[in-house]
Amino acid sequence: MKELDPLLHSQLRLAVMSILMNVEEADFVYLKEKTQSTAGNLSVQIDKLSTAGYIIAEKGFVGKKTRTACRVTDKGRRAFEQYVEDLKALLNL
Repeated sequence: MKELDPLLHSQLRLAVMSILMNVEEADFVYLKEKTQSTAGNLSVQIDKLSTAGYIIAEKGFVGKKTRTACRVTDKGRRAFEQYVEDLKALLNL
């Protein structure tokens, strides 16, 4: 039996990836609201996904406020799709 990708098997990271798979990009505030996570926890999980090359997190400014925009990479898209297929196989779907 194939092991599920441990990076995507985390509830919050899976939620972030699920959101990003359906939008061109999402900012930190949007992801925080949608996942109902704390800023600190979300920041750590975004860093993990970014380090793995699954997402790109670009920090910038809008006026005087900082903004972090995230989007899924091709590698992340492939990993997510593979995760879904592996989960289907595990569930015999």
